[in-house]
Amino acid sequence: MAALLCGSALGANAQLMDNHKHFTRADTLRGTLSPERSCYDVSFYHLDIKIDPSTKSIEGYNDIRFKTVKEFKRMQVDLFQNMKVDKIVWNNHELKYTREFGAVFIDFPEKVAAGTTQTLRFYYSGNPIVAKRAPWDGGFVWTKDKAGDTWAGVACQGTGASLWWPNKDHQSDEPDSMMISIAVPSDLMNVSNGRLRSVVDQKNGFTQYNWFVSNPINNYDVTVNIGKFEHFSDKHNSLDLDYYVLRENVDKAKQQFKQVKPMLTCFENRFGPYPFYEDGYKLIETPYLGMEHQSAVAYGNKYKNGYLGNDLTGTGVGNKFDFIIIHESGHEWFGNSVTSKDIADMWIHEGFTNYSEALFVECEYGYADYLTYENGYKNKVANDKPIIGPYGVNEEGSGDMYYKGGLMLHTLRSILGDETFFVIVKGIQTKFKHQTVTTDDIINYFNKRSGKDLTKIFYQYLKYTNIPKLELKEENGKVLYRWKADVPGFDMPVKVSYEANKWKVINPTPEWQQLPDGGLSKIKVAEDLFYIDVKKL
Repeated sequence: MAALLCGSALGANAQLMDNHKHFTRADTLRGTLSPERSCYDVSFYHLDIKIDPSTKSIEGYNDIRFKTVKEFKRMQVDLFQNMKVDKIVWNNHELKYTREFGAVFIDFPEKVAAGTTQTLRFYYSGNPIVAKRAPWDGGFVWTKDKAGDTWAGVACQGTGASLWWPNKDHQSDEPDSMMISIAVPSDLMNVSNGRLRSVVDQKNGFTQYNWFVSNPINNYDVTVNIGKFEHFSDKHNSLDLDYYVLRENVDKAKQQFKQVKPMLTCFENRFGPYPFYEDGYKLIETPYLGMEHQSAVAYGNKYKNGYLGNDLTGTGVGNKFDFIIIHESGHEWFGNSVTSKDIADMWIHEGFTNYSEALFVECEYGYADYLTYENGYKNKVANDKPIIGPYGVNEEGSGDMYYKGGLMLHTLRSILGDETFFVIVKGIQTKFKHQTVTTDDIINYFNKRSGKDLTKIFYQYLKYTNIPKLELKEENGKVLYRWKADVPGFDMPVKVSYEANKWKVINPTPEWQQLPDGGLSKIKVAEDLFYIDVKKL
């Protein structure tokens, strides 16, 4: 109980440190589970729309099936202000509604009883926003392939899925399954998440593609990809692999996508089975760099190894593999299967997935390259603000959630040892499969399975800008050591050596302790195994 109380205080302090931004009513409406949102739980969406590339417009409806958690007369569904609400129908009643920023407040003619299942049909239309720099900002991308034919897609993480379709736009609520019915001009095709169930000629110059997702899916993962694609397929054990690429890139894709099978082998070994066997695995060529759209991974790395041909770590190791294939596919486990309830906890997505890159390197090229690659990310960490952002206002924390998050996991592996660490990481995928979670859920699971209280370590990396500093000094021929950190009572084991290849685990605290042997000049710290700052005073 004492640890929990301490954790609450630490969390509050960290949030105050990062709460310089002024949040608005719009931020609250988007990021908070208000009574108008928490009163219902979505169980199924059927998105049925026509997309017209000639006008860059959408029209259609979304059926929202939900279970009532509490009795209510008013609920919130989200749709961006620039999109038009045509009408909202429930039990043959056209419902009244009001709009405030991106929220649509729907009023029912009578109280909706708790414990019932209801379906709402939300008709809408309009021109969704166009992304300026997808996937870093949200919106549609409209372009042409080399033959001059339409090539389009959407990426909306962070900005919000409600920029293009009405839904409960909060990561905490995923439908159990979803039907995605997209009509596009008949000379084009649409590729979305899940399995293609049917293709229906609408007899009006448009053809409808009906995709069914049989697993829970987060709203930002729902996607459309419109173009003249070539399709080819393969198998990984019993998992269907489907690839959709532009016609001019088929040969390149067949070569580059050979990396998929060893990636899946590695991740299934480290994380457990691919989480969406029922829906298959797809890579789809997109006019933007990439995105982890569930079972329909967006690929735009131009068939180059590295990150558009560059190695983000600066070590050379990153150019041995295609960053987008590996990173975005790693999100199938962390982000798509195990999803953070609030985007303030997005490190759960990005920290684990950043670390998955290093694990792939270890699987394919060995432990030495793993160490080189992971430590190469140290130069990318900004330590500008806490990794965890403010809760309830749709705000992410620092971009350090990627590199610092991965380095934190590398440090935890060094503390726990390979056997325990990987049992825990794989266990997270079993315990929380197809669920939304919080930071505390992950920390508590680590603590329970390891038999160690790692809370202070997690909090130092996640809730404060500074990394732990190991201070060493020499007095009267003896070496003294201690941690300097923000978390009260911070303690974390670390490896040091007095002579070559003779390593010893020490357990520093904020209080000075004495090493039994060696002078300060002889002491080495295993900085390649721990993301820490070492200061010899």
